[in-house]
Amino acid sequence: MGKIKKMEEKDLNLLEQLRQENTELNALWVEHIELEKKVSELSERLTLSPPEQVELKRIKKLKLKGRDRIDEILSEHRQEQGLE
Repeated sequence: MGKIKKMEEKDLNLLEQLRQENTELNALWVEHIELEKKVSELSERLTLSPPEQVELKRIKKLKLKGRDRIDEILSEHRQEQGLE
């Protein structure tokens, strides 16, 4: 199983700054937090039914897709600002 990629503090600071002006980024972050809560809730259970296991995988994929887009937006911003 792959490692969970944690966001660095500098990325979190940039994310908070850009969320105010970028509605897509804000929506992605809000969704990311909600999906994280769902993953945590399902992961805390001792056993998952087959439909719950499928749902957990679906949520994780959605969360990863959103996180990839968040990283892409942050990277684009850094390139525009000459930070990368």
